[in-house]
Amino acid sequence: MSGKMIRTFDAKSYTNLLIRYQPKPIANEAENDAALALASELEHRPMRSPEEELFLELLITLIEKFEAETYPIPAGDAASILRHLMDARDLDKSDLIPLLGTETEVEKILVSRRAIAIDEARKLADFFGVDISLFLELRSHPV
Repeated sequence: MSGKMIRTFDAKSYTNLLIRYQPKPIANEAENDAALALASELEHRPMRSPEEELFLELLITLIEKFEAETYPIPAGDAASILRHLMDARDLDKSDLIPLLGTETEVEKILVSRRAIAIDEARKLADFFGVDISLFLELRSHPV
């Protein structure tokens, strides 16, 4: 065997994964929990095969679709999105002070619903691991 570690995609191996798990659109919490458990198992597996990578991507797509439909992020202004992200991570206003400067600035955004500046949006997006557009694109759509 040569020293190369290049793995090629094996359609049979991928087909076996599909037969074993029979992925389909997720219909309820129990199916979602099972899909999350499987995705977690695959994510923590060292040296995933190309087939497992592709299957994991498919699984994540199905999970995201189910969760987006079941737990929609409330449409609304940037303040409500920010509040939703904070709630999801069990954060309070003080956790945002390092990003936004002062408690007063945090209050202005959350309570007075002032527009979030681009530099603030960038810091928030990086902090929460979300797309910056969540905090910006709402400017042109007043609620």
